[in-house]
Amino acid sequence: MSSIIDISSARFYQWGDECSSWVFLDKKELSIKLEIMPPHTKELLHFHHVSNQFFYILSGMATFEIDNEKIILNSNQGIEIQKNQVHFIKNDQASADLQFLVISQPDTQGDRTNLDEGVIH
Repeated sequence: MSSIIDISSARFYQWGDECSSWVFLDKKELSIKLEIMPPHTKELLHFHHVSNQFFYILSGMATFEIDNEKIILNSNQGIEIQKNQVHFIKNDQASADLQFLVISQPDTQGDRTNLDEGVIH
């Protein structure tokens, strides 16, 4: 039987600098999360050995660095990041949260290598 899931029933955790994540689907072959990054937050520069990811921006503006290229996405835009691509996401906005879905296939559990603090060049 299928179950309805939303932010009140999803597993919640915080990461980084008060960033939030709700896990909507957590299977070995597929992970779907809703994440919120407050203004002026970023994740560490990293890559995944096995997992491919798709980021879909729900609200706000996301700044990515992917293989040393700066890419900006706005609401209702998405981007695929393939395994072994070095990347991070950042919220450069002064006052607005960044809200996005991140879909990973397979999941990223144990499949992340951090490189540094993720400074955009």
